[in-house]
Amino acid sequence: MRRSLHAARGTVHRLTLGSQVLRDNLLGDPSERDIHVYVPAGHDGRDLPLLIDLVGYTAGGPAHTNWKNFGENLPERLDRLIDSGAMAPAAVAFPDCFTRLGGNQYINSAAMGRWMDFLCDEAVPFVERRFGCGGAGRRALFGKSSGGYGALAHVFLRPDIWAAAACHSGDMAFELCYLPDMPGVLRALSRHGGSIERFMNAFETTRKTDGKDTHVLMILCMAATYDPDPSQHLGIRLPVTPDTCEIIAERWANWLEWDPVRLVESRAHALRGLKGLFIDCGDRDQYNLIHGARRLHRRLEALDVRHRYEEFPDDHSSIDYRMDESLPYLVRCLNG
Repeated sequence: MRRSLHAARGTVHRLTLGSQVLRDNLLGDPSERDIHVYVPAGHDGRDLPLLIDLVGYTAGGPAHTNWKNFGENLPERLDRLIDSGAMAPAAVAFPDCFTRLGGNQYINSAAMGRWMDFLCDEAVPFVERRFGCGGAGRRALFGKSSGGYGALAHVFLRPDIWAAAACHSGDMAFELCYLPDMPGVLRALSRHGGSIERFMNAFETTRKTDGKDTHVLMILCMAATYDPDPSQHLGIRLPVTPDTCEIIAERWANWLEWDPVRLVESRAHALRGLKGLFIDCGDRDQYNLIHGARRLHRRLEALDVRHRYEEFPDDHSSIDYRMDESLPYLVRCLNG
């Protein structure tokens, strides 16, 4: 639903990219991927900065261009921000990175696929060739939750591609946001003889998906992302013992290597070269992410990395309105 009825409408182009790096992935996910690209009214995309939208768990990029009840979809939000002068024009790409495990953290994984390579080495060049946008120093990512995590991981690890990022309520401080779910995951698996394969078979064949099982699937997705084992079903192994839920130190250590709160220590030099870094989180986030956000903010301050950090009075859900802050910020940084 459009909130600014008189704002000029941009155009959403619906493209398809056949990926080479995603071919023959362990999950059996399609390597042909939709990418929607928003171009503002009055522009063909040429010489505009490029933003990439990384969506949260259970979504795919094109979901953000769909009609939305009681609120704007993202192209409508962009129309309003640009028409009002709050945001300079930019091209925005919405890649479909949905997987069999319900979502994506947007990094390379032997189980999930080479998603960082897909975005950096295939999707970005594909969009830039088509529209003449972006280029060195003119690219940024933004996302919420899993997408926020992905935005951080990309600027940490691929500063050759990205000049700025915005992370809304991103996954971090893994011991707070993931470990509390492990007992529940084991309870759910126990209904299937403790077997991840049986759980997956039941999940994928049920006539009605249960929200609690979707949350279990999310943790399985994280396991396949941070500590994949291609010898296991779908590459999934948990970092806890199946009977006593005790942490398996070497497996959990593999997860922690990907925690932004820890990863930042070795990436400070790259981060100092960014044009912009935006991090925010609701002060009553129900997944405990506010504590990780505060930790990351303090580490960035100690490491002398410029960034904008904000807390807002809300939880993890329905916080798209925060993009009214982050998107103009990113474009200002890229144009600066």
